[in-house]
Amino acid sequence: MDPLANHRQQEIMDALRRAGGSLRVGAIASELNVTSETVRRNLRSLVEGGLVEKMHGGVRLSSADQDQEQEEGTFKQRFSENIDAKKAIARSVCKLIPDGASLFLDIGSTTAHIADALRERHRLTVVTNSIHVASKLAMRNDNCVYMAGGRLRSHDGGAFGHAAMDFAANFNTDFAVMSSAGITAGQGFALFDLEEAQFSRLILQRAGTRIMAADSSKFGREAPILIGDPTLVDILATDQRPPEDLSTACAGWGISIHTPQT
Repeated sequence: MDPLANHRQQEIMDALRRAGGSLRVGAIASELNVTSETVRRNLRSLVEGGLVEKMHGGVRLSSADQDQEQEEGTFKQRFSENIDAKKAIARSVCKLIPDGASLFLDIGSTTAHIADALRERHRLTVVTNSIHVASKLAMRNDNCVYMAGGRLRSHDGGAFGHAAMDFAANFNTDFAVMSSAGITAGQGFALFDLEEAQFSRLILQRAGTRIMAADSSKFGREAPILIGDPTLVDILATDQRPPEDLSTACAGWGISIHTPQT
């Protein structure tokens, strides 16, 4: 079993990241309002999975997990990376979404650029778990924006947890626009974060047209948590044609590839 599959273990990982990488068991228990024994029981799986390491009186993130955090970076950093490619993707996606459409938008940095491009649209119904997306599209052009509740993460402004999932499950939309941390011919679309993947799986099931928006730096990059069956994706919106193996895989999955040139 994936060691992050347990919700309590995900909460422990989030607490460690907020604290800079290490905490005492008692501090984790206090923050999560559980017993120290509950924390220790969940830590055993995380230690066995190589995600945390024991230290005297507490635990710390493994070096591999900290490297991953550095690789992913903060939302502000990711928003600024490959910015020309992301803006080009945003313009391409905007052309697919007419005035009056309903859509899901996730918390990805590329998705935030898409929200910027969609500011010219009118009467959109937007369902999102991103405070950045909501702030860009609310209170303009007669849009109706629904913001999922739940736990709001400090590092990316995303709302997650059971409340966010239950809220999003109330909607069926014309489009779902989501992002991916890695795309390979072998595994399809993947993310580094379990909660993000769970949210993406949900909106994949509840939209008419499913758009994966990812710049070409994600091609050939592996991430540990699969988003879902790649055949559920209708469109890959990207800044340039994928390499041959990925283009062939997309054709097999029934995915149409959209670039700014097409």
